[in-house]
Amino acid sequence: MSKKLIKSGLIVSAMTLISRVLGLVRDIVIANVMGAGVMADVFLFANKIPNFFRRLFAEGAFAQAFVPVLSEYHTKDEANAQNSEEAPLEETRRLIAQVSGTLGVIITVVTLFGMLASPLFVILFGGGWFVDWFNNGPDSAGGEKFELAASLLKITFPYLWFISFTALAGAILNTMGRFAVAAFTPVLLNIAIILMALYGAKYTQSPAYALAWGVFFGGLIQFLFQIPFLYKANVLVKPCWSWHSNGVTKVRKLIIPALFGVSVTQINLLLDTLIASFLITGSISWLYYADRLLEFPLGLFGIGIATVVLPSLSKLHSKNDPKQFTATLDWGIKVISLFGWPALAGLMVLAQPIIMVLFMRGEFTQTDVLQVSMALFAYLSGLLSFMFIKVLAPGYYARQDTKTPVKIGIKAMVANMAFNLMLAPFFGYVGLAIATTMSATLNAWLLYRGLKQAQVYHLSRNTKIFIGKLILAASVMALVVYQLSYDFDTWLSLSFFEQVLQLILCISAGCLSYFLVIFFLGVRLNDFKVKN
Repeated sequence: MSKKLIKSGLIVSAMTLISRVLGLVRDIVIANVMGAGVMADVFLFANKIPNFFRRLFAEGAFAQAFVPVLSEYHTKDEANAQNSEEAPLEETRRLIAQVSGTLGVIITVVTLFGMLASPLFVILFGGGWFVDWFNNGPDSAGGEKFELAASLLKITFPYLWFISFTALAGAILNTMGRFAVAAFTPVLLNIAIILMALYGAKYTQSPAYALAWGVFFGGLIQFLFQIPFLYKANVLVKPCWSWHSNGVTKVRKLIIPALFGVSVTQINLLLDTLIASFLITGSISWLYYADRLLEFPLGLFGIGIATVVLPSLSKLHSKNDPKQFTATLDWGIKVISLFGWPALAGLMVLAQPIIMVLFMRGEFTQTDVLQVSMALFAYLSGLLSFMFIKVLAPGYYARQDTKTPVKIGIKAMVANMAFNLMLAPFFGYVGLAIATTMSATLNAWLLYRGLKQAQVYHLSRNTKIFIGKLILAASVMALVVYQLSYDFDTWLSLSFFEQVLQLILCISAGCLSYFLVIFFLGVRLNDFKVKN
């Protein structure tokens, strides 16, 4: 089990690394083309809305509800195949056909509604722009944003349809142990957006429209890319509507509460966007670029490990193996701690030079560097909380318990709303980032407390000591990097080539010092084995 988890985790992380690197390239291109001004704010808004629904209908709540049920059917099919001459994967294929057909009808209706009612979504989540449009007309600053956002949403909303089926295919392949395909697929979206940003602007009204079409084509390509792999795995089936079938009913019962519980972070981000629409131009963009830098370690380690952990936990629950279930959760906590603490320390010290090297060109200014870094500092203080959520939440969903995370999610979202109202008037967009971090920390703590009270998982004394060693090593790393780094003005005075070289020196020295310290403190590969 341990070797299989590690291998799967490495595959997902490797594919995710490629995707995240291209994601950074995409964001560099967006920053160069549009900076952090009006068009950037509006495009990022128009991209965020379908991505929110993606969390509901795709890899978010849907995956958390679908994967445990699919694992249950798949495990039964494997057992039946050994004991009878029935066709392999018969029940699994039937479930996939029923779920895909039912999801297809629902997602088609939602997508069409989103395209037709795009102004309504702008009113809901970009209220500041609508107020300005209503009071001062379409030629006002907010009015211009409102009309452009409504137009762009008509182009980006179909992405929801494509990505929902892409996520469904990915969940199926992940459950069957084929992690690389789903992990690689986001690369295609990044490539599509980059190509449209570089070469599509001259064929559209503005760079914002080119990027919106990049999102559309990226979703289409991802969807088409998965089909041959489903065929090869013998799970490419004809969808059928089956609202009342046993499998779909089971998924429905799990997904209804999960729709809220797993999407708390996304709802919080949309609330941030709504409030940011009342703040100065650039607020949405500054939060976006900070969030993207946070997403690099979060996606590479947190989401990568969670992708592997959920199917494994689901199978262990189906086999009624609580000891291995607990050991697998502990493995996930250890692995994300190993990489999360140094990522936090390094980004805290090198936030401004990293933003400078990645984004400060074209329309992206020195002022934008400072503004993004302030939001990033706020987000980074919750990096480990975001990561722990990714590992702890599957501890509930794998046991087909979606009610508890919902209750926790409600508390976290209410807390986030309160934090937003308390902090935004005083700290602006940075207050929104702080509020998101505080609510995520509350969410992670409540998830852990629930698992502990249910006697499913708790941090052992050895794991606490292990994490303490990692924190000490990350602190030493931060000190080393701080000594090698420069102040802001000195970084600005360097050429781009000099900035890159100095960053490489700082990062290399930091990584070396971190791993030397943890080795000196006794951390070994055996610490990451799942105990049988």
